[in-house]
Amino acid sequence: MACPVKYRTMNTFWKYYSGEEIAPVPTIFVGGNHEASNYLWELYYGGWVAPRIFFMGFAGVIWFGNIRIGGLSGIFKSRNYYSGHYERAPYNESDIRSIYHVREYDVQKLMQIEEPLDIFISHDWPRGITDFGNSEQLLRHKPFFENEIKNKTLGSQPAEELLKKLKPSYWFSAHLHTKFAAVVQHGENGPITKFLALDKCLPGHNFLQVIEIESDAGPHEIHYDEEWLAITQAYNPYFPLSRKSVQLMAERPDLGFHRQCVRKCMKEFNMKPFDFTITVPPYDPTQGKTANPASLAGHVRNPQTEAFLQLLDLHYLLDSAPEHATPNRSPVSLMIQVKDENEIVLDDADDDNVPDDVDEIEVLSQQAMTNPNEIAVHEDDSDS
Repeated sequence: MACPVKYRTMNTFWKYYSGEEIAPVPTIFVGGNHEASNYLWELYYGGWVAPRIFFMGFAGVIWFGNIRIGGLSGIFKSRNYYSGHYERAPYNESDIRSIYHVREYDVQKLMQIEEPLDIFISHDWPRGITDFGNSEQLLRHKPFFENEIKNKTLGSQPAEELLKKLKPSYWFSAHLHTKFAAVVQHGENGPITKFLALDKCLPGHNFLQVIEIESDAGPHEIHYDEEWLAITQAYNPYFPLSRKSVQLMAERPDLGFHRQCVRKCMKEFNMKPFDFTITVPPYDPTQGKTANPASLAGHVRNPQTEAFLQLLDLHYLLDSAPEHATPNRSPVSLMIQVKDENEIVLDDADDDNVPDDVDEIEVLSQQAMTNPNEIAVHEDDSDS
């Protein structure tokens, strides 16, 4: 987990993982930048991290009752956006941060969605969302956002593109540690997206808000989404696993064909996610430790993921060797090309030296404002 040392303590999630505690309500989440990334990688396609706590995967769409929910995990960093998913446990100091950086491959899968979404969840805010809310009030609380807002660099460019394409009724985010609401009108007389971000879960912070969304009488259970399963099946053979930059080709696969395949697969399946399974021994408070770290150094194949891939007749790629793994090529057209190593990628902003943690950014900004002549020295590429 990438986080400051002071936060590396065993808290309460192990109780939910072990079954000692059960979440009082069904809980759906996406990953951010302070997660147990090795565990979430086991569930790249989504799944239960504990009973009644469901991870949407690195990108995903599900149903909760008759409410359709999409999600994107991680945060945007331009330097990793075009890379494949090359990180493998045990992670080094670089990979433990880059693994949660959003990849174009996952965004492009979400861009194929055509059917309407009720809710979308991301950790990052969509870039430009501050244009649609009370930015003056935001700056009173977070004055160090001012330059990014002026330069149109606050937030995630891929999330902005997804917001414009998907136009969900609601969009919920986090990451910037402050409450902010906005209403986005998509074109004249177009649909509206209500955006809400909340603060950290601390006393005195605005971290909770109850929103009522119209739904049927139930039962309110999580189900797979047919369109998303078709997209997953179509794109999985081209899963990029190389550290090198890859570029997705414009031509779309035949999703109609894959929807027929999904329907055939689902005839005898109720579309519910597979049951939660413990994959490593839970933390034992009487021993003050978890399992031997040496036994957990590599990748663990989660039975939920294996069953999901078997259902869709897909190969398991999550433990493939990254340096030698090359995405399969379509005989008709290449969907993925490896970028020229000599090509210079021009990003919208050079964010290599910008920390991922908002609290650290705020501290550095306050130091700069306190003494504008002082040069703040911090680790290069620090995401914690």
